[in-house]
Amino acid sequence: MRGDCHIHVIMDGVNYRQAVDLHREQVQDEPIRRCLSAYRDRGITFLREGGDARHVSERARELAPAYGLDYRTPLFAIHKKGHYGGIVGYAFETWDEYRALVGQVREKQGDFIKIMTSGLIDFRQVGALSEEGLEPETIREMIHIAHEEGFAVMSHTNGAANALAAIEAGVDSLEHGAFLSEECLEALAESRTVWVPTLSPCLNMLGSGRYDDGVLREIGRIHRENIRQAAQKGALLAVGSDAGAWQVPHGPGTETEERWMRQALGEGAEELLERGLEEIRRRFRRPA
Repeated sequence: MRGDCHIHVIMDGVNYRQAVDLHREQVQDEPIRRCLSAYRDRGITFLREGGDARHVSERARELAPAYGLDYRTPLFAIHKKGHYGGIVGYAFETWDEYRALVGQVREKQGDFIKIMTSGLIDFRQVGALSEEGLEPETIREMIHIAHEEGFAVMSHTNGAANALAAIEAGVDSLEHGAFLSEECLEALAESRTVWVPTLSPCLNMLGSGRYDDGVLREIGRIHRENIRQAAQKGALLAVGSDAGAWQVPHGPGTETEERWMRQALGEGAEELLERGLEEIRRRFRRPA
């Protein structure tokens, strides 16, 4: 089976604002159907969403069976007010508000919980993020509450401190995971967390002129080396392209991500990635 464990159907890989605005008044089926067809036509049959605030992934899940696709979505992501995350979901200030958002996911039959714990990679300089992220205690409590409600947790996380807090709290999948430390890699190997590194948003920009290629190459080199080391230590990894991000089109973006991951992992990549995909498929199911 082929799958992509991190996509955003609301985005189109070209113009985020324009793609999102298509659904401003109501969800439009046509762009969703184009996305689903792109995966079906390439034999990619498992999709895991990163969520959105306009019910687009919710509609995509309804349409997916007609395309022979197994489509899992958190419906929306949850972030702490004042921090990164509004692009894909809703904010909370108090723990009561957080629990209420988790309750909404359950009420609307979301398949899992997605949390946002850090900023984005700052592609202008090596090792930098758009913001450092949440306190470790906050990350741990977000995961704990979601687990108590029976949900698996997908965590948008960059930076070593944020990643270590999420891994130690038992997060089910770590998304992106830029700039992990040796301690993080060891913790990953000792955990059941599946790492979904999403190489494409960085490496697909090479040659585009948007950022300095030297900086992009170095960020990519660090990320690929961490992937290689994580695999050597026995960590679980899976393909996730972040399709919908700029320069990562739905369908072809997954194929490019598969290629980046195979290059990073070398011999045995297919077996390792299949094991990670199966873990994602097994765990990220709607709770009873």
